[in-house]
Amino acid sequence: MDNDKAHFFDRVYEVVKQVPFGRVTSYGAIANYLGAAKSARVVGWAMNNVSDRETVPAHRVVNRNGLLTGKHHFEGTLLMQQLLENEGIMVKNDQILNFKKHFWDPLKELGEPF
Repeated sequence: MDNDKAHFFDRVYEVVKQVPFGRVTSYGAIANYLGAAKSARVVGWAMNNVSDRETVPAHRVVNRNGLLTGKHHFEGTLLMQQLLENEGIMVKNDQILNFKKHFWDPLKELGEPF
């Protein structure tokens, strides 16, 4: 992985670490926060490459519609859903129910990017 991509991934992980328990954000919201609005897919690649899911809660990052598009990167078929449900977020058919209620926007919550 080149140095620029590694640096971007590290910045993504720092944002994801700040997503509160019981809340979710989207790939695009993270990209937008980092000043790379058209890089939602790169944020997705970063989530796919998380090696330490204990400190980087990748399960809290979903697509812009609240779909669990990254679920196949978790062990077991329902692990991502189970982790979210353990935080009080209901999921049906891989879709977060009341997505807007649970959505955490880093631009609104964190202010200026670091």
